[in-house]
Amino acid sequence: MKNIRDEAQFWVQAVAFIAAWVIVLGATKTPFEINPEALKLLPEAVTVYACFHLLFVEWLWKLPLLRGWLVPLPDLTGTWKGTLTSTWQGNSESTPLTRDITLVIRQKFSSKSSVLYTAESSSESDAAMLKDGGDSGVPILSYNYQNTPRVSVRQKSNVHLGAVVLRLHTSPSDWILRGEYWTNRQTAGDMELKFVSRKLEAIR
Repeated sequence: MKNIRDEAQFWVQAVAFIAAWVIVLGATKTPFEINPEALKLLPEAVTVYACFHLLFVEWLWKLPLLRGWLVPLPDLTGTWKGTLTSTWQGNSESTPLTRDITLVIRQKFSSKSSVLYTAESSSESDAAMLKDGGDSGVPILSYNYQNTPRVSVRQKSNVHLGAVVLRLHTSPSDWILRGEYWTNRQTAGDMELKFVSRKLEAIR
């Protein structure tokens, strides 16, 4: 999924470059007209445009003002808390295991990563992807991960690999990620998390 809508990208880039050129002309007190003197300042305008681009990919893309019409996907950066219900029977119980989880998401303009924490382990993502969900319009976060249990519990739970698919459900008051996961241990489960903070609350 592209990070900028195609139908808006050309016009935004054109306006940004013209604005950069105008800034250079104003700073050098060059008349605002197309002439040899103004054209000589195009390299400087490119430099200012590059600064605009850097500001955009580092910070401006997160602005609510740009959401939807230019930047199609939400910013999920922050801490999410919820529960995981698993089919794993490592505890020798016959009922599904439910435990509290914390998901910390770090999202940049062109990359995403996450770490999921439980009381016994942490799962670090690889190849995370955020897409718009097609006709449903529900954003989908998916990623592969490696789960690393604490040393004290590895006799019953080994290091293993898995994958997660979560759908974002929004309301005026809440953001909820809801979905499922599965592992190479032939286990699976359901996950539900609620957004709680923009702070990245890593748990160790």
